[in-house]
Amino acid sequence: MSNETLHVALGDRSYPIHIGAGLLARAELFAPHVRSRRVAIVTNAAVASRYERRLRQTLESAGAKSFSIAMPDGEAHKDWKSLDAIFARLLEEGADRKTVIVALGGGVVGDVAGFAAATYQRGVPFLQVPTTLLAQVDSSVGGKTAINHALGKNMVGAFHQPLAVVADTDTLATLPERELAAGLAEVVKYGFIADAAFLDWIEAHAAQLVARDASALSYAIRRSCEIKAAVVAEDERESGVRAILNFGHTFGHAIEAAMGYGEWLHGEAVGAGMVLAARLSAAQGRIANSDALRVERVVAALGLPVAAPAIGVEDWLTHMGRDKKNEEGRVTLILLDALGKAAIVRDTPAAAIRKIVSAS
Repeated sequence: MSNETLHVALGDRSYPIHIGAGLLARAELFAPHVRSRRVAIVTNAAVASRYERRLRQTLESAGAKSFSIAMPDGEAHKDWKSLDAIFARLLEEGADRKTVIVALGGGVVGDVAGFAAATYQRGVPFLQVPTTLLAQVDSSVGGKTAINHALGKNMVGAFHQPLAVVADTDTLATLPERELAAGLAEVVKYGFIADAAFLDWIEAHAAQLVARDASALSYAIRRSCEIKAAVVAEDERESGVRAILNFGHTFGHAIEAAMGYGEWLHGEAVGAGMVLAARLSAAQGRIANSDALRVERVVAALGLPVAAPAIGVEDWLTHMGRDKKNEEGRVTLILLDALGKAAIVRDTPAAAIRKIVSAS
């Protein structure tokens, strides 16, 4: 079994991203972080039934003693109730500041477990073991942890970098088709915002990616993580360039909040959101209409929705007005100056947003 290792360069908070098949059985990847420690595995029932036993055996081989904390599955449970249940279990088990939390699952598990790690006893170490494509290429990397609020997505959280990310690509074999497509939304995002050549590659290999070709997925994961690691290293706390990683997300988060968390998967909402952001970019003369159409074509080829759900225009504006990138009530959007080049656009006129969402 082989793996590739990338690094997120953040000084004393730097960490490796291990990518490859069979990594859940690789005790040497976990041992430096868990040896002689207690480990709390945060997961959900669906993931636990497939991978928890294997991970616990590996952690034991790495010199750790572990216990499990199960949380409900789905975006609807990325909330205070799930977070409090994790705290309660940690306290019942007598977890201390040396206890390592391991997030075994997709983006919801990673975000909630990471936020628990950031706040339990003012911060404990944690590992990301992502089991979905979206988590492997995006949410497990970069240290963003959060829960949702009824009025906005990811509004309560903290920056807390993991000790390491261990992405076992074998876990993608059991991923439902919708979840796979949702992850591909984050993959193609990197092409749209930062790497036109990667976008060309994704477009040429869309069928292989949808068919779960192992070689294509491995390359897509590695290149996505390379781009994200570079952006995070430059701007850890999203005070500048890191905001470009939110291309399509302001529209997408509005869809998730308006429809009720879990109705649309995050990646599905981002897919439709990227199409809207590309259309707005074209409407402002930043890119050609043909480029906006290409964005829509590639998103569709990856099995993602390109049409947003029916949301009232004022509801769009309300939800988009709560986005974390906004400043002093002004809507900030990530648009495109070219395919492969994103722009942070502040104070986007409400009239321009109204026009785009009205036509969606």
